[in-house]
Amino acid sequence: MKFVDEAFIDIAAGDGGNGCASFRHEKYKEFGGPDGGDGGRGGHVWAIADVNLNTLVDYRYARRFEAKRGQHGMGSDMFGAAGDDVTLKMPVGTIITDAETGEVLYELLTPGEPILIAKGGDGGFGNLRFKSAVNRAPRQKTPGYPGERKSLKLELKVLADVGLLGMPNAGKSTFIAAVSNARPKIADYPFTTLHPNLGVVRVGPEQSFVVADVPGLIEGAAEGAGLGHQFLRHLQRTRLLLHVVDMAPFDDAVDPVAQAKAIVAELKKYDAELYGKPRWLVLNKLDMVPEDERAERVKDFVKRFKWKGPVFEISALTREGCETLIREIYQHIHRQQVAEQPPTEIDPRFVDLPEDFDPRFAELPDESAEEKPAKDKPAKRQAARSRKKPAAK
Repeated sequence: MKFVDEAFIDIAAGDGGNGCASFRHEKYKEFGGPDGGDGGRGGHVWAIADVNLNTLVDYRYARRFEAKRGQHGMGSDMFGAAGDDVTLKMPVGTIITDAETGEVLYELLTPGEPILIAKGGDGGFGNLRFKSAVNRAPRQKTPGYPGERKSLKLELKVLADVGLLGMPNAGKSTFIAAVSNARPKIADYPFTTLHPNLGVVRVGPEQSFVVADVPGLIEGAAEGAGLGHQFLRHLQRTRLLLHVVDMAPFDDAVDPVAQAKAIVAELKKYDAELYGKPRWLVLNKLDMVPEDERAERVKDFVKRFKWKGPVFEISALTREGCETLIREIYQHIHRQQVAEQPPTEIDPRFVDLPEDFDPRFAELPDESAEEKPAKDKPAKRQAARSRKKPAAK
């Protein structure tokens, strides 16, 4: 299935039903009075995040969604039924923007939480609403209110823990295929990856993280050159960026240090917050470098690149060094997740106690030791005397 991360749709909530002007007609009742009911509410349009979806392909061809209008009011005090709602399921991380103004309206981050994106119109009033002691035979009614209509832009930011960053043909697709269950297209020419790929990396039982492979960047990507600029937003939600560098380029005139510096510069131009994310350096394709030259080439690269962060030497093709890298990634992500969780209050009943602790002999608070207010005996005696009746003379 093709990955679709952007779509334009038109939505229309249902109009409210019209109110009814009616009078009761019964045998032997000449003036039955008004009995026109209200119109029903129009259907709403809801958006809900679904964890089972990872693309907006459902909205590539079906672009208009309309909710049902409310039923009109009827006589005999019958109100119209509300129109059926429409629920649009979207992937987690979808950003809903007004297509005309560019204003961000909603962001779907919580799975299963419904968000109202278009409100249905309220139903009109029937003449039953206008009955009063002065106006006993009202003939007025109101039409239903129209529902909201919007043109929306849907934009999906992939929710991944790790994002791969690098030049085209740096080996990002080979790496994600080696460590995860993703099977991206791999070829010996640049720009093989045309859309993001997601892969789940299994480190151990109940230990995993998600890796996102986006199309490679080139110099000038922040201004729109190449393909990678269209998918840089997918890296904004990641916890860690892996800067993959090709240490054995086909062309000897290509300098890996210059390419790496160009990537960092484009990242800084695009978004300062993205530039400030934790970033690790991954030197790939070392299997194509002679063993006696590896250490010297890596040392020279780190020195000229002026890099002071973590450095990993791998070969995605032979999986050399990949196991160590993915374990370090998982530990880093796990520490971040633990730090983001709110502190939990420990129930004192479950606090660790010594092994020889016996609750039967636990010391209880001595209530007798608590300070008690001193009794004012003379004052009580004086009050008792004052209550006595005077002796009879």
